Amino acid sequence: MAPYQNLEEYNLEITNDVKERFSKIISEIGEDVDREGLVKTPERAAKAMLFLTQGYKQDAAAILKSAMFKESYNEMVIVKDIEIYSLCEHHMLPFFGKAHIAYIPNGHIVGLSKLPRIVDVFARRLQVQERLTEQVLDCINDTLKPQGVAVVIEAAHMCMMMRGVQKQNSVTTTSGFRGSFKNEETRNEFLKLISSSLS
Repeated sequence: MAPYQNLEEYNLEITNDVKERFSKIISEIGEDVDREGLVKTPERAAKAMLFLTQGYKQDAAAILKSAMFKESYNEMVIVKDIEIYSLCEHHMLPFFGKAHIAYIPNGHIVGLSKLPRIVDVFARRLQVQERLTEQVLDCINDTLKPQGVAVVIEAAHMCMMMRGVQKQNSVTTTSGFRGSFKNEETRNEFLKLISSSLS
């Protein structure tokens, strides 16, 4: 990679490179990239793709560490209905839905806005829902070191809705549990508390 004077120069170079590739794709599928409605589409698509994959350049653990506070509270903390938008790595089509996160503190709590932010960090990458669930779970568990963590994600996948089996109403649910959430009673309490949000 060529040396860049600053991040803006780097981003411009990347955007231009991706723009050219989108232009070639549009031409290859049989469209006229010089048509009025498409003239600026390669640039728009490049900027959109870089936005939708910005998570590769973000550090989720650092986000959590920036807002950790000593606190004696040791009951369940839940943030539910966190909106998720991601791209399926198999077809690069969107999947979207919501995440529900709970943790039981072990001497530290974290600023509530940081949990949705780390979801976004991992969602803004080419993903599969199963890995996304595990990455959010492990990041909280490894960084905050709570007594337990639980993550449930529900999502609709456009690769199943627009193509392939074309099932419009299917929803995929994934879950993961660490620490005290392995205990059936604790896990069931969490699931009961988010039950009104589950499809």
